[in-house]
Amino acid sequence: MSHPTYRIAREEWRLLLRDRTALLGLLLLMLLTLVAAATAWESRRAADAQRTRYQAQANQEFEAQPDRHPHRMVHYGHFVFRPLNPLAAFDAGIDAYTGHTLFLEGHRQNSANFGDVRQSSLLLRFGQLTPAFVLQVLAPLLLVFLGHASLARERESGTLRVLLAQGVRPGQIVRGKLLALAGAALLVLLPAALALAAMGAGAQPLLAAALLGGYALWLLLWAVLVVGLSALFRRRRDALLCLLAVWTVAIILVPRLAADGAAAAHVLPTRIESDIAVARDLAALGDSHNPDDPYFADFRKQVLAQYGVSRVEDLPVNYKGLLGIEGERMTSELFNRYAADSFDQQGRQSGFMDRFGLVSPLLALRRLSMALAGTDLASYRRFLEQGEHYRYTLIQSLNRLQAEKIRYADDRNPTRQNRVDRAHWHGVAHFRYVPATPPAVLRSALPAAAVLLAWVAALSALLAWGAQHLGRSTR
Repeated sequence: MSHPTYRIAREEWRLLLRDRTALLGLLLLMLLTLVAAATAWESRRAADAQRTRYQAQANQEFEAQPDRHPHRMVHYGHFVFRPLNPLAAFDAGIDAYTGHTLFLEGHRQNSANFGDVRQSSLLLRFGQLTPAFVLQVLAPLLLVFLGHASLARERESGTLRVLLAQGVRPGQIVRGKLLALAGAALLVLLPAALALAAMGAGAQPLLAAALLGGYALWLLLWAVLVVGLSALFRRRRDALLCLLAVWTVAIILVPRLAADGAAAAHVLPTRIESDIAVARDLAALGDSHNPDDPYFADFRKQVLAQYGVSRVEDLPVNYKGLLGIEGERMTSELFNRYAADSFDQQGRQSGFMDRFGLVSPLLALRRLSMALAGTDLASYRRFLEQGEHYRYTLIQSLNRLQAEKIRYADDRNPTRQNRVDRAHWHGVAHFRYVPATPPAVLRSALPAAAVLLAWVAALSALLAWGAQHLGRSTR
């Protein structure tokens, strides 16, 4: 980069500093980013502390149960809470719309409950004030107002012709303007960088650095676009109107159309429809309480043959416990199939929206941002699947207690013989959510990063063409 480029960038910055409106807008956006980071971090810290406290309380109450029949504990159930990713304070993603509390019980696979949107005012649906929201929506708008006149102004005032007459090449002028606007974008990004450094300083510095790089690429994309379009227009007003139209379409219109199109192209069944379908399939599986049910009659024959006895009363284990184990296995397979189908359908919706990233890079940025912050659909699915695995292990351990610790003859006896010692509740391991490893998260974010890089490359070509147009327009 030649010396005239730096001088042009320096002069552009002097003009920016003299423009009190532009300077005030820049300072206000930086302050807004800091406020958003502070409030989001405090909200995340309070929510995580609350969930940790509730989880400890649920564990304590489960272990404090008296001597009971294991099947009573199956229906007593247990609660698990989803812990928050440290970077969730930067980008809340879909967390506000999904639940964070799972009630685990036998014979059922419950969905997560208590999403923030369901418990808050409707204003939450319009977007949370997070650093991600500020950088995704407001920062590009500020760059539009700061840079729309960068080259159109020079053409209007006649200084462009003077610069070219002095031997300054069009490419040097364009690079100088881009360097100045990129410097402003860097200032906008600085508070976010400080926030990410604090949020990811513990266990996730790599993901925090990748997230910062993604937003740096996003702001660079807009800086290139603003300078490129400014080079194509002769009047500042025309450049501003065009850039505002681009911002409206890319930031507001296309993401909304993509979401509506995904919902229409891949329709999810309603909660009632899903419950009816599950109930119908559960009824078709068989009824373990009906001795004449074909499936469980055959199951009883297999168990009797396995142990070499002719009556369930002669089994060395409690047949009711074996029925519980088999019934839970069957129903869990059914629930898992429906859950997988639902998530696959939601995945197809996400894929549908990803294709709109070719029209609006905001969709690619959101995918990258939520993946790195651990607030995307994949992270939510990971929590539900780990919660279901824990539920299944817990329920089957209680069913095994019924099979091994209680005699079949005493199972319905209202004496203490049909109960097991409360010490068994203390032997149940606590739920521990295991997030995806940083390399796995980075791999999942690569497609979105590739889309952003493609946009930067395409807009750089536009900028190069704009530089050529700049030189020809003054001849």
